[in-house]
Amino acid sequence: MSTPFNYKHLYYFWVVAKEGGISRAADKLDMAVQTVSAQVRELERSLGFALLKPAGRGLVLTDAGVAAMHQADQIFQLGDNLPALVRDAVSTPTVRLAVGISDGLPKLVVRRLLQPVISEPNLRLLCNEGEFDELLGDLALHRLDLVLSDRIAPGNPNIKLYSHRMGSSAIAWYGTAKLVEQASRDFPRSLGEVPVLMPTAHAAVRARLDHWFEQHAIRPRIVGEFEDSALLKTFGASGMGIFPAAEWVHEDLLAHYAVQRLGPCEGVTEHFFAIGTEKKVQHPLVQRVLQPAL
Repeated sequence: MSTPFNYKHLYYFWVVAKEGGISRAADKLDMAVQTVSAQVRELERSLGFALLKPAGRGLVLTDAGVAAMHQADQIFQLGDNLPALVRDAVSTPTVRLAVGISDGLPKLVVRRLLQPVISEPNLRLLCNEGEFDELLGDLALHRLDLVLSDRIAPGNPNIKLYSHRMGSSAIAWYGTAKLVEQASRDFPRSLGEVPVLMPTAHAAVRARLDHWFEQHAIRPRIVGEFEDSALLKTFGASGMGIFPAAEWVHEDLLAHYAVQRLGPCEGVTEHFFAIGTEKKVQHPLVQRVLQPAL
């Protein structure tokens, strides 16, 4: 097993590399040239590679040295920021809320669900988007305070998770003015003629949309499928195709995207849930988010 390198040695190497030579680095550090040189050699020995090589009257980095310098820059930049971060943490108390966002959940819905806590003074909101199962794992390990999703948590005898219904919304079809005008003729059968954008199976509503098409004997001309709901709407707003969206955020959708409502997707509903690990919620901000469901 290799010996862990010494951060002091790394610091001396970093100064030598920045100054372009051991003598200049020794002057900056107010140390003997021999001492600085020995510290750099110790770092090279622990890493197993030469980090510096002669070039004219100075030194330049080897390939290994370039890699080490890149890491050293990040390490010591973080060190420079540490006093300010600690000072800010003490002088400005924050209220932290870590929320997992299921990648199938519409982003405009997320903003609406979190609206009750947005105005909290000194709020530090951490939003992590990811796959549903991975987010539930982070929730179980208490890396997250809450997970927002379009489906309930599955039963698991080893992990107690509580799903709170936050609301539901009918689905409608939206698109640019040009596409809506084209598709409004013989809607909804027209969805078999115009380009259509759909969420992937990451979104729970996808299966319901597929069933809706089957019920209406429509074979949609799907030209794009998106895991990210915001990306789906962005491409829809660009005119790539007609797309489904929750009517719960109709006003926000029209305000943020240059689209119009084509018509309802009758019988298709999208559901929204907040999932936590406590039956009796203790976190005050989680309580506030869940208030409509409690």
